Amino acid sequence: MALLNILHYPDPRLRNNAEPVATVGAEEKQLVADMFETMYSAPGIGLAAIQVNVPKRIIVIDISEDQTQPMCFINPQIKRREGEEQMEEGCLSVPGIYEPVVRYRSIMVQALDRKGSAFELEADGLLSVCIQHEIDHLDGKLFVDYLSEMKRTRIRKKLEKMRRQTL
Repeated sequence: MALLNILHYPDPRLRNNAEPVATVGAEEKQLVADMFETMYSAPGIGLAAIQVNVPKRIIVIDISEDQTQPMCFINPQIKRREGEEQMEEGCLSVPGIYEPVVRYRSIMVQALDRKGSAFELEADGLLSVCIQHEIDHLDGKLFVDYLSEMKRTRIRKKLEKMRRQTL
């Protein structure tokens, strides 16, 4: 396994759209393993392949406290959405920034697992939010896009200042 480089906002590659995975083969299985290692190391609870500059429709999630519930979604599609709730979100591509975002409270998602088997999952609460957040990445959208232009500008400037300080 290998740690992958996570792209940071406002890197334009985060705006790319991910392509569907035709077949879940050895390359995709290795990518999923590397994504889990990268996500856990960061540390985070979700990661989309596009965030590591791989334009494939693959996301990994583990919202458990002890990192014992890894979930992989390949070619995820939300089939049902219900209600709304606001939750504070953060992102490995927007480090150190947390803002409230309104998302669907409950969803039903269809996807392939890491072995290529189809499944459906009903999710609510944090898992629902996390799945929606990561699927947005596959479509070139970031959680900051839900914020006002003024907040996005403030966040961009703060991240640029942080990058300059670490160079």
